[in-house]
Amino acid sequence: MAEADRDAERALVERALGGDRAALEEVVGTVRDPVYRLALRMEWTPDDAEDATQEVLIRVITRLASWDGRAALTTWAYRVAVNHLLNRRRSRPRERPSFDVMGPELDASAGHAPYDGPEAELLAEEVRLRCTQAMLQCLDAEGRLAYVLGDILRLPSRDAAWVIGIGDAAYRKRLQRARDAVRAFTAGRCGLLDPAATCRCTRRVTRTLADGRLDRGRLALARHRVTAPAPEVRTTSVDLTELRSVGDLMRSHPSYAAPGAVAEAVSTLLQVKRYPFLPDPPDASPPDRPPSGR
Repeated sequence: MAEADRDAERALVERALGGDRAALEEVVGTVRDPVYRLALRMEWTPDDAEDATQEVLIRVITRLASWDGRAALTTWAYRVAVNHLLNRRRSRPRERPSFDVMGPELDASAGHAPYDGPEAELLAEEVRLRCTQAMLQCLDAEGRLAYVLGDILRLPSRDAAWVIGIGDAAYRKRLQRARDAVRAFTAGRCGLLDPAATCRCTRRVTRTLADGRLDRGRLALARHRVTAPAPEVRTTSVDLTELRSVGDLMRSHPSYAAPGAVAEAVSTLLQVKRYPFLPDPPDASPPDRPPSGR
């Protein structure tokens, strides 16, 4: 980050800590979508990512005074998010998919005819996005985190190691193990990367529609709100003919935007909650006295 940009961030945070609510909302707006995209890749479903993002943003607000300006504001927010996301997963254990189970499932789609019905392109996009999300979930939490920070969000290894709280060498080893696992799983299997491979998204559409796992009316990712380009619905996130590696494939999701409910919830909290560095909201008033009982 250019020093001028870092100075602008410092000035923004100073205004927020000085009691400027508009500046605090701008801080939240700066980190909201990046935090959501990290949460979505770690939590898998948009609903879980939405809940986690709201929780992280409150932590960003309450810990803002601890940001010392040495890391970019978003990088620091990632560190706050990582600590919360890992603790959240430990407190809410759930069964995660595995490459051993997912592989035969994908291989079985080779026997299905490509889907060519209504909204074929949109449904294939949903399947592709879900499939790459599922691949991430097959990694353990630490490996997934290293992979998301390094190969998807493209943080420099030094920054990613700092976000996680481990040494550079340990981070690079963790990232390489995750890369090797994803590369081994997709090799010879994914038709987007290997023309000779048998798994095709259009065949997966046929299979997942047949077994009820794909609902045309509930496309969580292909119709997800995005930050760019402007339209709310985007049916093709990238030119898939340009994919050259599994890293390209895993990065080929659109720039997801946090649901509007996240911004609304945090904005509401800023209006009604008292934070130590902010003046009381204009409409704040002491609670009514309890009934006297007489």
